[in-house]
Amino acid sequence: MRSSIRGAGAALAATALVVVVGGSWVGYQQLAGPSCSGEIQLAVAAAPEVAPAVEAAAAQWTTDGAAVGGTCIKVNVTASEPVEVAAAVASKHGASLAGVGQASGTAVTPDVWIPDSSTWLLRLKSGGATAFAPGNGASIARSPIVVAMPQPVASTKFGWPEKKLTWNDMLRAVRGDKPLRAGIVEPTQDAAGLSGLLSLTAAASGGGGDAQQATTAALRALATGRSALRQDLLARFPRSNDPTSIASALGAAALSEEDVIAYNNTKPPIPLAALYLEPSPMPLDYPYAVLPGIDQAKASAAKVLFELLTTQGFKNRLAVQSLRAPDGNWGEGFKAPQGAPSPAGGGTAVPPSGGTAAGGLDPVAIDRAVSGWSIATQSGRMLCVIDVSGSMKAPVPSANNASREQVTVAAASRGLNLFDDSWSIGLWTFSTELVGSRDWREIEPISPLSGNRGKLEQGLAGIRPSSGDTGLYDTMLAAYKTVQDGWEPGRVNSVVLFTDGKNEDKNGISQSALISRLKQLNDPERPVQVVIIGIGSEVSKAELQSITNVTGGGAFVTEDPSKIGDIFLKAIALRPNAPR
Repeated sequence: MRSSIRGAGAALAATALVVVVGGSWVGYQQLAGPSCSGEIQLAVAAAPEVAPAVEAAAAQWTTDGAAVGGTCIKVNVTASEPVEVAAAVASKHGASLAGVGQASGTAVTPDVWIPDSSTWLLRLKSGGATAFAPGNGASIARSPIVVAMPQPVASTKFGWPEKKLTWNDMLRAVRGDKPLRAGIVEPTQDAAGLSGLLSLTAAASGGGGDAQQATTAALRALATGRSALRQDLLARFPRSNDPTSIASALGAAALSEEDVIAYNNTKPPIPLAALYLEPSPMPLDYPYAVLPGIDQAKASAAKVLFELLTTQGFKNRLAVQSLRAPDGNWGEGFKAPQGAPSPAGGGTAVPPSGGTAAGGLDPVAIDRAVSGWSIATQSGRMLCVIDVSGSMKAPVPSANNASREQVTVAAASRGLNLFDDSWSIGLWTFSTELVGSRDWREIEPISPLSGNRGKLEQGLAGIRPSSGDTGLYDTMLAAYKTVQDGWEPGRVNSVVLFTDGKNEDKNGISQSALISRLKQLNDPERPVQVVIIGIGSEVSKAELQSITNVTGGGAFVTEDPSKIGDIFLKAIALRPNAPR
């Protein structure tokens, strides 16, 4: 979450105003208050660091007689943490965001949302908000992501500010024999943390050797120094000139350029250096998102407000807040940190005029980073259940004709490598009549990975399809009861089941009986999360969702089995949503 150490911006007059007349844009110097009537209330939620600039521009517009089509406009700007608004939007649109949790009871969705990063919009879309299509989305500001480091550490260990550094240099420092004390704000809840995570994991995965092992090691190194709140992370930087204090304090963290400037403006005993590493990380880009569902009058007012936020006057307002304009340039009074690229460097390519702020971002890479972080840095207890019915023999053309079974086992094996030894994991297979009249077979009971990792790897390697059908309902009930019977507090207790078909066990329980039994077993004091991954075109998502609607968790279906690796990571990264 964003820090609260920023000062409010001074009010600077906008150089131009625009209004909508008959659907066209017309430049206008001033609107007299008496010329409008009525009132349109436009609610704007903006990231705390940009909110003062937006509020000052809106206040100036109101003073000059803000109106659209003869109706007066009142703009209410609220400084809102992006993660809080994201939680509210996700709840409204039925999306799941790993690590975000539920919205607070007071959270509401605004008419216009200006988060600090387009990654929030992408995560909502890929998280299941299929109807979420915010208008505009163009950037109104920018702040490069830097590695913040106490200046004595930066100069003595890294040759700052003369030496140019890369993310590979930082990776070596974090994973060395005497590792640098690195920190990060929880990347699932903070866009700057996510940007730093993406850059560091990209360096790890591109370094040759076992890329997954290197990436997982980097994640765990960062996880030891993570903070839920930005101000908590900032408080861990050295507060004394004493060498012992510097050595024991936080040594590096991915933050925004604006964060570093704001921190140094408080005159700390040890200022922070801003290291602009290459390749440049994804910057904070402050998209202007008009949320779907607002009426035409508000949409017109939102367009006018956006135009105000693209003027030279607003660029100067941003400078007061230590923010750059969307193209990387800055307004009057901006004081760049030492070593800052000038003026437009320090970030990914800027989209062309009229383009969206999200240009160039890869939602798949973002999903992988968020899921991988959630899995590698948290502990849980899970029973993995894999379909071995005859249909799992079917070849997958997009996976070089490997069978569905082989693709599924490969995905589970890769996922296993992400779990650390604090996890407890078990493995079952299922079809029909695998063990006498029973549809499932226990390969390994649920136990700590510290003692059964090798056995799980061997068990996965030995999985082969049977000639049976799909005994889904009996297996699900038995798996749920097994996890619940051994339920452990303080951990996520879950069933993750892979299947490529509908229930085909004529001798087993019915769907209605399964749902009824799960409702009886459901215990809020001992919740069991169920994740079902459906593979292929024969799967009924409605059938799977009827189960997860009762248990919590989620159902994920793909007709292309080669994609289940990413789906698996995303699915097991889900956590029961506690209210924010």
